[in-house]
Amino acid sequence: MKQAGRIVIITGAAGGIGRALVDILAADGDTLVAVDLPGRGVVELARGLGYPHLGLECDVSREEDILALYGRVEAQFAQIGILVNNAALGPTIAATVDTGVDAFRRGLEVNLIGPFVMAREAARRMRPGGTIVNVASLAGVLGNPKRNAYAASKAGMISLTKSLACEWASRGIRVTAVAPGYVHTPMVAELERAGKLDLAAVRRRVPMGRMARPDEIARTVRFLASAQAGYITGSVLAVDGGWMSFNQAGDAHPPVDGTPRAELSRPCTDARIVLVTGGANGIGAAVVRRFGANGDTVVIADKDGAAAAELAGLLGCRHLAKSVDVAVESEVVALFEELRGRFGRIDVLVNGAAVADTFVPGIEQMPAEIEHVLDVNLTGAFTCAREAIKAMCPGGVILNLGSINSFLPLAPRHAYGASKAGMDILTRCMAAELGPVGIRTATVAPGYIRTPGVAQLAKAGRIDSTAIGRRIPMGRMGRPEDVADAAFFLASADASYINGSILYVDGGWTSFGDAGNASELYDECFAEAAG
Repeated sequence: MKQAGRIVIITGAAGGIGRALVDILAADGDTLVAVDLPGRGVVELARGLGYPHLGLECDVSREEDILALYGRVEAQFAQIGILVNNAALGPTIAATVDTGVDAFRRGLEVNLIGPFVMAREAARRMRPGGTIVNVASLAGVLGNPKRNAYAASKAGMISLTKSLACEWASRGIRVTAVAPGYVHTPMVAELERAGKLDLAAVRRRVPMGRMARPDEIARTVRFLASAQAGYITGSVLAVDGGWMSFNQAGDAHPPVDGTPRAELSRPCTDARIVLVTGGANGIGAAVVRRFGANGDTVVIADKDGAAAAELAGLLGCRHLAKSVDVAVESEVVALFEELRGRFGRIDVLVNGAAVADTFVPGIEQMPAEIEHVLDVNLTGAFTCAREAIKAMCPGGVILNLGSINSFLPLAPRHAYGASKAGMDILTRCMAAELGPVGIRTATVAPGYIRTPGVAQLAKAGRIDSTAIGRRIPMGRMGRPEDVADAAFFLASADASYINGSILYVDGGWTSFGDAGNASELYDECFAEAAG
């Protein structure tokens, strides 16, 4: 994922997540502009990295400081490639009646207004390909007592991420965000020392039984800022160990003595056994190729056995093709029995097998048509996951290929949207259940992707490719490889604290809430592919 030569501005760079970002991106060969408050040691930090890295002191709540900062950056560098808005004022954990307006405003100035000004000035200086990643928080999604200003500022940052993504897509600038849960940072440690946070209780509330390491958040930021996330904009990715997926009374994880090892150090990973259903064509085939290129052994399971065998032959002898109808339970059970006998385990399952319902109005649709879609897309995915769990060790990953249809259903694709919504909640239920045994789940939710199936729909007049291109803020459809790169990341050790989350790979589709067109751009390459 190395992309040497990028100029990266990181605010809040001296501690916690910011420091992890500095270390990781510097190792990648990026040139860093490390930014933090006076007295935080950011100048010395950059000096230790060596030339041409730059450390600058700045209070992001002061517009004049930000303007001076960008003046310094412009004087030394030709352009800005990436901005990471990481600086934040932590929650005071003060009761509402004890919180003054000045304190409330201070939280908004540092956590919301400052990042907006930083993004505004960065965008003015960015060329197409520039990226802004905002570090938000689960506090901006889920309510917590005594966190009013902090939570409001982070919710505002999430909204800002989506609106800026839509506005700046035409400039070729992507805007995304991460929403961390509890992270083992100095800020959290200080809250514990002050008696304002019980970390043992926090760990019991997380299905994975631990807090995140700063590098786990930093590696997610790195992915979102990379070329591999080139079709992701407006998306907010929760990195919370499954916190948002747990919805019942009691503990999500048994009590843990001390600090879990995985909270302190990164696990090692070897080549994996990866099963991809629906892997013979389209997005599934791209996913197969991506894992295969990494040196993993891939099992290509598809109802089209001939196409699966052809792809496996192209990739090399270590890969395996199997003809399987995931809607038939006995075939799924037999497949996993064979794979356990051959490999002894399954490390990654990618549930990609899917069919779309016909464009028949709801008043004319028959139950059998809906049942068929649900049998393949939802029940089939469940059956595969159930059998995969039996063959997985701690570190295993189940990825479900969802859809924007579960977030914004399309008429008259009733069965397809319902099946993908069911898959999203399946991801969350399993994240809550399997987190304690070390198995993660996640959903990759593509928007419109240039696949043979989409091309056929356009040719048959079922979809209007021009209208779709204008509805997407980025002005184009994605490629199967865009989805494959997202799936590969979510299954990797870099995503080791992502559990139960949904990552939209949609060019900004689910972030657009205005009337009219999201983009006046139109990708002629898409027109040719779709027509």
